[in-house]
Amino acid sequence: MHLLWQAVVRFFCFVSSFQTWPISCAILVASEDAPESPLLTEVEYICRWLVVSTGENAECVTPDIEELSRVWWRCHARMEVSLDLSNHDASPSMVVRSSVHVLPREILGKSTFELAVLMMKWLPLWLVDKLLLIMAWLVLGSIEKYGLKRPSVGPMQLKNTKGKTPVLDIGALEKIKSGGITVVPAIKRFLRGQVELENGEKLDIDSVVLATGYRSNVPSWLQEGEFFSKNGFPRASFPDGWKGNSGLYAVGFARRGLSGASSDATRIAQDIGQVWKEETKQKKRTTACHRRCISQF
Repeated sequence: MHLLWQAVVRFFCFVSSFQTWPISCAILVASEDAPESPLLTEVEYICRWLVVSTGENAECVTPDIEELSRVWWRCHARMEVSLDLSNHDASPSMVVRSSVHVLPREILGKSTFELAVLMMKWLPLWLVDKLLLIMAWLVLGSIEKYGLKRPSVGPMQLKNTKGKTPVLDIGALEKIKSGGITVVPAIKRFLRGQVELENGEKLDIDSVVLATGYRSNVPSWLQEGEFFSKNGFPRASFPDGWKGNSGLYAVGFARRGLSGASSDATRIAQDIGQVWKEETKQKKRTTACHRRCISQF
């Protein structure tokens, strides 16, 4: 295996006449005269197979907010950031742009996810979600009145279908209830030292943390529209979203973490191995066996 470091893929496109995938890359190459100042060199490779493994979180999501170009600090975080700020005597305001499932970190002294996985072995998914939401309500109470809306789909079903993991509360909800963390509407635009919210309210701010997450960037460099959809994910859902046409494969887009990526990688390795054996006719050959007969008289 040859690893290519410090390379940026410009684009891929399948050439049907040659049944190959030409790859245009930009690579940093250090010269002998100035090794500390590498040069950007354009290189093209030709591949028989293409395995897309850039994953679900290749680039950050930038919300559509006026004057966002003034903000340079981006961070992927959740309620934990607001909790840390509140614990260090700051006054954080948290924008919740969409519905979210908030579950206690532990239920009856056992990890919530561990308990969910255990129940999923014996119960249907809809019943597991129902039980989780009941236990969450008993432990955390109602969260809607604090500006946190729950999705209509259950937490485990949402994780399996959309890849959205529920938030495990480690103390942030208590801070929200006590006023240590303020939940506010979405931001409309940035002003000098302020933000204007969609309800017209203006808040004085010192810093902004964009915890809007990441997404797939496949459409930006892969010239293909049959296997991958516009959102950068395979059109077919798990477990059928690992193989496309013309030697195109995908790893890590199943929204099932490492187990989904492992399943994809195993199937792809087996499939490419089978194709390679068929194309090169690497079959077990039988050699003629000559026996020598000795006759005695």
